Amino acid sequence: MDRATYNYIKQQPKLVEFMRQRPIWYRYLSRDGATRIPELEKEAKVFYGQTLSQRLNRVNDQVQMASMLINLANLLKD
Repeated sequence: MDRATYNYIKQQPKLVEFMRQRPIWYRYLSRDGATRIPELEKEAKVFYGQTLSQRLNRVNDQVQMASMLINLANLLKD
């Protein structure tokens, strides 16, 4: 792995942790580090649930849970 790629990854602890859990990325970055970094970041976002669709799903689940609790409270109130 070249020095620039190593320094970039070292500055981002989430990428380091992702690479520890997916060691194949050491090989990918050693062979072609500069062009594989965007792909690494994209897969790390999916792994950590930081993509837009994953965030929207979490918000949707929370709204549904709140709605269910409100409905339950209204049923118990009557």
